[in-house]
Parts: sequence; C-alpha cells; structure tokens
Amino acid sequence: MSDQPDSPRTDSPQASHSAPIVSLQDYRQSRDPLPVTFHRKELDSILWIYGRMVGEGEWRDYAIDHLKDRAVFSVFKRSGELPLYRIEKDPKLAAKQGAYSVIHTSGRVLKRGHELAQVLKIFDKKLKLVE
Repeated sequence: MSDQPDSPRTDSPQASHSAPIVSLQDYRQSRDPLPVTFHRKELDSILWIYGRMVGEGEWRDYAIDHLKDRAVFSVFKRSGELPLYRIEKDPKLAAKQGAYSVIHTSGRVLKRGHELAQVLKIFDKKLKLVE
C-alpha cells in the first residue's frame, strides 16, 4: 500500500479533462422514465364502479399495474384466475383512438375512448323487465 491518495491530483494536466459528475438520481430518471399512472380522479371513478360491482357480487378482487407504457386496472372474479376485465390507460393512443380502453379476458377491446367516464359506461347496468 502506498500513502498516496487514490484520486488524481488537481495540479496534474489529466484532472482538467475528467468527465463531469452527474447525480445518480438524474441519471436514473434520464434512463428510466417514470411509469404511467392513474390520476386521483381516474382512480376515484374506477373504484366507484368497482365498489358497485363488488356490492352486486360480480367482482371480488383487483390489481393495479403501473408500467412504462401504460397503466392497468385489472378486475377479478376470484384472485387466482385471469382478470375478467382490464381498464387500461395508454397515453400513446391519446391522439389516435383514445387513451382509455376496457379489454375483456379474451383480449377483445370492448370500448375505447378519449374520456374515462365514457369508457366506463360499458359497466352501467341496463334495467330489465321482470315478469
């Protein structure tokens, strides 16, 4: 071992050509963008529908995933199964088909649109005549 420091001396010519120091947080944010999330109002409207359907005994569990390209709210009849429905928010589709969509277990898009309230109307119950 030597008594000399590991870092180069400031009076050496090599020290003036070193790379700039970047904070680790800035580096991570530039490499890994923040995931897409549901905003508070969006979650309120989704959870209101969820609560109504749980009250009717149709849904029992849910999961929320915040991915790099989209946010997904999955609804389950039983927790060990595939989701019955997925409510997705995909900002890349906002200018084209609409950022919000409801997708069935089979992968079929049931409804898509620019406003979440309009897309969630697919879960509105229609009154039936009971004889």
